[in-house]
Amino acid sequence: MRNKFAVLILSVTLLANTAWAQKKTYDADIIIYGGTSAAVTAGVQAARLGKSVILVSPDVHLGGLSSGGLGFTDTGDKEVIGGLAREFYHRVFMHYNTDTAWKWQKKEAYGNKGQGTPAIDGADRTMWIFEPHVAEKVMEDFVKENKLTVYRNEWLNRKNGVNKVNGKIISITTLSGKKFYGKMFIDATYEGDLMASAKVSYHVGREANSVYGENWNGIQTEVFQHGHHFARKIDPYKVPGDKASGLLAGISKENPGIKGEGDDKLQAYCFRMCLTDHPENRVAFPKPDGYNSADYELLARVFQSGWNELFNKYDPVPNRKTDTNNHGPFSTDYIGGNYAYPEASYKERRKIIKDHENYQKGLLYFMATDSRIPKNLQAKLNTWGLAKDEFKDNGNWPHQLYIREARRMVSVYVMTEHEVLGKKEVPNPIGMGSYALDSHNTQRYVTQAGFVQNEGDIGVKAPLPYSIAYDAIVPKEQECANLLVPVCLSISHIAFGSVRMEPVFMILGESAATAAALAIDGGLSVQKVPYVQLEKLLLNQKQRLRAR
Repeated sequence: MRNKFAVLILSVTLLANTAWAQKKTYDADIIIYGGTSAAVTAGVQAARLGKSVILVSPDVHLGGLSSGGLGFTDTGDKEVIGGLAREFYHRVFMHYNTDTAWKWQKKEAYGNKGQGTPAIDGADRTMWIFEPHVAEKVMEDFVKENKLTVYRNEWLNRKNGVNKVNGKIISITTLSGKKFYGKMFIDATYEGDLMASAKVSYHVGREANSVYGENWNGIQTEVFQHGHHFARKIDPYKVPGDKASGLLAGISKENPGIKGEGDDKLQAYCFRMCLTDHPENRVAFPKPDGYNSADYELLARVFQSGWNELFNKYDPVPNRKTDTNNHGPFSTDYIGGNYAYPEASYKERRKIIKDHENYQKGLLYFMATDSRIPKNLQAKLNTWGLAKDEFKDNGNWPHQLYIREARRMVSVYVMTEHEVLGKKEVPNPIGMGSYALDSHNTQRYVTQAGFVQNEGDIGVKAPLPYSIAYDAIVPKEQECANLLVPVCLSISHIAFGSVRMEPVFMILGESAATAAALAIDGGLSVQKVPYVQLEKLLLNQKQRLRAR
């Protein structure tokens, strides 16, 4: 009897363990890692093509920057935005085409200001400017309508969570122990974590101009193209004129390097803040953890020099809100605070993100309270605050840091400024971009003359919309045959400055899923997908592939 009881217990235990294992194991035709706008459009397209798909999202909130504060869309030329990206902006239009969408402002009072195109384009039934929660709702509607399976708050085990056999990913495992098997995988993260963990070649930082024969890559000392530099002579030392007193916070003691040479530094990150001046929806700027007014002494000196452009990037979104971005020599960009981010552990990244949050909250609190801020600007600033009805589960603070650049894949084809500036024809296009070569400041240093200066701010207009190559989103075949990388694609630093726009990420996410479906149907590697078939499908999806 005792033996029978033991056998029974063992059987029950085995059954329980088997059930537990089954709950921890999932499979689909296509596994997408990420919660960005590219991840969602990839998931929608995979489902529409009849493939089973799972989104493994480290994010709880879907949509990345599109739902994380970047509501003043960097459209470039809207005519090259097609497919699901255009459907996204059409759905935004439909939302704001109802009276109930305008809670804090009359529609006619909004003003219709956009970037590169009117905010509300009635003829095309698209809207390019929106509140964060509206973008998130559109993303969630995409998920619900297409019956996408999404596992949120699931973080790739970057040490040993990618199982590769004979150059193909078989499965990925998250820190919670969930294992996802797939035929094809898409890395749609801003960081490129799946790509890196799969041992695919990549680059971090700026290449020297000599690497790809470029002009605008590499270190760009004394090049000022957006006005985000110190136009006046500002002393960098704690005690003006006294080197021995040490540098003010945020200024590097390192030499900036030789113009045109490469480095491992990154253009600055920030949060795109959603602010409001509506009294009933406004939350006062909070005092952050570890606040120290000395961290903003350099800004005080900028104001004392006569600078008064504080409100130049309070770009309006509906309902008396803003998408507030970096502007000026000392602003929301936390220059130098992100260098370690791409390769950092999750714990280290959380600290970097928190440092950016504290820096930016401290900046607002400093300007709102410090006696050195010009009184007229301070009074106006204090009519603004965080929007009470946005990011409600995160203290009204954006849940997504603006990862302007992290890892970038290095494949057989690398997009460069030559394609963006129309100097080189692109083979096998899968979408288009049109924005300028755009990089934010990368470092802040002391000039030979002894004054503070920024470096890295570049803005060179693309003369015409340009195509993006299919080979730029697939790794070298010998490195991985079933992975597509639509966000951290194969591209130089400065060319990525044009491609790194949310509409383009949506376009590339959709194209990646289309290629993945064709690879599955043909039993092919992603590198061997017949372009003629891919092109036909993309055109049927109303993607724009070439200049008209």
